Amino acid sequence: MMSIRPPQHRRTVRWLPAALAGATAGVLVVGLAVTLARAGGGAVAPLGTVARTVGDARFVPGPCPRTADPIPALEGARCGTLTVPENRAHRKGRRITLGVAIVPAASSRPAPDPVVWFAGGPGDDSISEAQLAIDGGLNRDRDVIFMSQRGTYSADPALTCANIDEFNARAVGLVYDAPSTGQLHVKATRTCREQSAKRADPSAYNSTESAADYAALRVVLGIEQWNVFGISYGTDLALTYMHKHPKGIRSVGIDGVLPPSLAGASLTWSAARQGFDGLFKACAEQPACNRRYPNLSGTFERLVRELEARPLTTTVTVPGRPTPVKVVLDGGVLVNWLTSATHLAAGVPRSIDELAHGNPQRIAEQWAGGKLSPQAVGRLAHGLAYGVFCSEWTPFENETDVIRAGRRAFPSFPRSVLANAPQLPFLHADCRAWDVPAAPRSIRNVTRSDIPTLVMSAGFDAQTGASNGAYAARTLSRSTSVTVPYVAHVAFAESPCAQAITASFFDSPTAPNTGCLAGLQPPEFEIGP
Repeated sequence: MMSIRPPQHRRTVRWLPAALAGATAGVLVVGLAVTLARAGGGAVAPLGTVARTVGDARFVPGPCPRTADPIPALEGARCGTLTVPENRAHRKGRRITLGVAIVPAASSRPAPDPVVWFAGGPGDDSISEAQLAIDGGLNRDRDVIFMSQRGTYSADPALTCANIDEFNARAVGLVYDAPSTGQLHVKATRTCREQSAKRADPSAYNSTESAADYAALRVVLGIEQWNVFGISYGTDLALTYMHKHPKGIRSVGIDGVLPPSLAGASLTWSAARQGFDGLFKACAEQPACNRRYPNLSGTFERLVRELEARPLTTTVTVPGRPTPVKVVLDGGVLVNWLTSATHLAAGVPRSIDELAHGNPQRIAEQWAGGKLSPQAVGRLAHGLAYGVFCSEWTPFENETDVIRAGRRAFPSFPRSVLANAPQLPFLHADCRAWDVPAAPRSIRNVTRSDIPTLVMSAGFDAQTGASNGAYAARTLSRSTSVTVPYVAHVAFAESPCAQAITASFFDSPTAPNTGCLAGLQPPEFEIGP
């Protein structure tokens, strides 16, 4: 399974979860001090330094949560844990612990309303994304709060299921779209379900419970108002949170938008079409690229059909592997490769052209390198991912809907390709194995709100699609909708302009400065021999 999540194949923007490098560490703890506005009033204390219980939620200061890699941004953080009921329908049942880290503002006089970060995935670890947020300057004037979504790497229990990641690594040598591969995929999912059920209630890991966790965190920390910033799946969670818990939200930024009312495997086909077309159009408008790689879209679609009919097998060398690795490329692999390769847009035309001329190495190396990286194993919370997918998405679409959506986007693709939505192969079969109840239909309601909202999309976004931003903004009456051209999913992760717009928005939520958009230029595409 590959989830709707931010990119992870660069040091700062990756296709597989890893620590993000950079950022100045060692910010003085005193910079975190804020005034806590509480009923009965007047108390002043550094945020996150006081143990406190409100209702059935308890925050306790303590060491920073575990991360798979060193996160320099956390060196000056105040940390602790939030303990909440696992299933709020059974409040006397099991309790779970969520890691919390508060990175202080860089300013010596921070604004009183912090930003809380909603990670992507579903299943990415918020604490491990702290470097991305801080490298992007999100803590310039405000403290930034990171909390594990339930089930993620820095939470307890962590429903990470490394067996699924290990299967995905082995599967680079299998035909992606083959029924036999699907059967093995579902077997890995079922094993994850069995393991998770020994430590958790799989039905309690979803957006509704996660939204309630964040509402509890705001109250137990004594924060009168905060700002929300969500990326990728975190935008789905943010829109759910706005709908269910609007109290105390000053403003909301969402980047790489996934509206709960649309979310599902079907939607990924439209997103792929938009992201691919944005990249192909940019090449066509650049004379050197267009001359060297004419009709790039047509070449790509032809290759999908040809590889699906006759999969290509090659071997590649992957860092850290002592022997060459077998890689099978079929039509489904090519679609999924490009879905993530939009983050490496400058090299995409050359890679497609090389494949068309019998050289699959660049594509095979990127595909296998991502799956076989140590950073790909044991970090994504598949238990949360399937909890969201299987209760909130698949009950509201069927497998025929997925094929129809694919055919609308890519009429020339074979049915076997269309049956496996980009990023989410075999999802409906996996969800039958996961076996959790469907969420109430209200989870699919459109979010309507007058909370000031920044709705940010990206022109090369093949994972959620730029049109989702305009769709969400229609019912957010005080929203500012922007599309950052020439970058892929989660513009904040790779665009200084997107970062500047975000900072401006939190300063002035109804009048952000978007002037930098006018000066953006497309990448200079690689021109091969």
